[in-house]
Amino acid sequence: MRVTKFEHAALRVDKEGSSLLIDPGSFTLPIAELASVVAVVLTHEHPDHWTPEHLDRVRASVPGVPIYGPDGVANAAPGYDITVVHPGDTVTVEPFTLQFFGGTHNVIHESIPVIDNVGVLVNDQLYYPGDSYAVPKGVAVDLLAAPLGAPWLKIGEAMDFVLAVAPRRAFGTHDMTLSVIGRDMHRARLRWATEQGGGVFLDLDPSESTEL
Repeated sequence: MRVTKFEHAALRVDKEGSSLLIDPGSFTLPIAELASVVAVVLTHEHPDHWTPEHLDRVRASVPGVPIYGPDGVANAAPGYDITVVHPGDTVTVEPFTLQFFGGTHNVIHESIPVIDNVGVLVNDQLYYPGDSYAVPKGVAVDLLAAPLGAPWLKIGEAMDFVLAVAPRRAFGTHDMTLSVIGRDMHRARLRWATEQGGGVFLDLDPSESTEL
């Protein structure tokens, strides 16, 4: 299974000639080679995690492709057939099994409403929490996509999240709001946190991949 990081929060998972696309949003450049996509996961409704333009490109390549997301995504994306998922749900779209965790977006500020958010575990190996610190309890995570920077993110809390998950490997995502200097500083902090559990932190830039 290959995991490719794209700009900001977008990921593609490839296995056996099929692809899973996660969170292609407004900070992500158009993604090519969409004909193999068998499902799309949108962790929440914020535009940096999905746009109509990205979904239209996928649907043009693969009409009827299933799109999974929480209630907030379904409400924010009228005209798209969103299959609503909740924490605790498991969905199989061969060759991918998706398990969902969490339930709410991390708090940005008390003046901003908290929205739905789901983290997704792919094939019991890759975990991406969306915009949350939801820990997949009882799961030995092989690869963690760990948020690096956001209006809701404090690096110490992000470090605690990585320490709690204790993945075998991790890489940073959700990083387009950071300068290069800030990104590298936050990567260093999450590298330390990953290594405390005996794991390895990967510096993945857009379009770079790792194998599972």
